[in-house]
Amino acid sequence: MRIIRGRFQRRQITAPSNLPVRPTTDMAKESLFNILENHIDFEDIIALDLFAGTGNISYELVSRGCPRVTAVDENNSCIKFIRDTATKLNMEELLAIRSDVFRFIPMHKVKYDLIFADPPYDSQHYDLLVSLIFEHNLLKEDGMFVVEHNKFIDFTNHPRFVEQRRYGKVNFTFFK
Repeated sequence: MRIIRGRFQRRQITAPSNLPVRPTTDMAKESLFNILENHIDFEDIIALDLFAGTGNISYELVSRGCPRVTAVDENNSCIKFIRDTATKLNMEELLAIRSDVFRFIPMHKVKYDLIFADPPYDSQHYDLLVSLIFEHNLLKEDGMFVVEHNKFIDFTNHPRFVEQRRYGKVNFTFFK
């Protein structure tokens, strides 16, 4: 995986092959950030990366100037990799937390400008995830919540749904 823009532009990051992850493809990530750039000034936001995996999205956010990014994943190896990478790149803006996302959300009181979530594609809890984010008011009033998912998930009837984009097998749904 590579960081696309910002202060770490073109930096390649190689995750260990034993991590239980499916990183967002570079093409899909670049398309996602092209959309976000039209709505967000990265230097003025705080962001939350749920099911962070390798930290791919978190690194891109920090590289683009985000002053505070919290990455949450329950896998200890993933969190160790994120912390090690953040230390190696001197990314003081990145905080990696080992936690089950569904336990983290109700206990967390910070409001975010951007929340990105990339649950396992076979997860049965997409609806619960979206509900918890809005029930616990983790999104600021003008904030954006993005969920990466497979083609079988449909959020178009959700009251906070904004749009859905497809990039090959990767789907992003945007909520406000």
